[in-house]
Amino acid sequence: MAVSTGRLLPLELIDKCIGSRIWCVMKGDKEIVGTLRGFDEYVNMVLDDVTEVTLTASGKETTQLDQILLNGNNICLMVPGGDPS
Repeated sequence: MAVSTGRLLPLELIDKCIGSRIWCVMKGDKEIVGTLRGFDEYVNMVLDDVTEVTLTASGKETTQLDQILLNGNNICLMVPGGDPS
């Protein structure tokens, strides 16, 4: 039986975000925004309704995707409900 200490563990926070929009800043020059559908203990994530933003010397390039499987090893920062604009 778990004892509640008022603290929220990282995976518990991610679990609360299922069904919500999430902004992920990736290694390199990419940012991903999508609706979180699921994740595993390695923070590999399935996202729907995805916008991929690539930062280039000439500005931002965006790509719309229906669904992706995001490798948790490449995520630097996650912002629940965030938007890169």
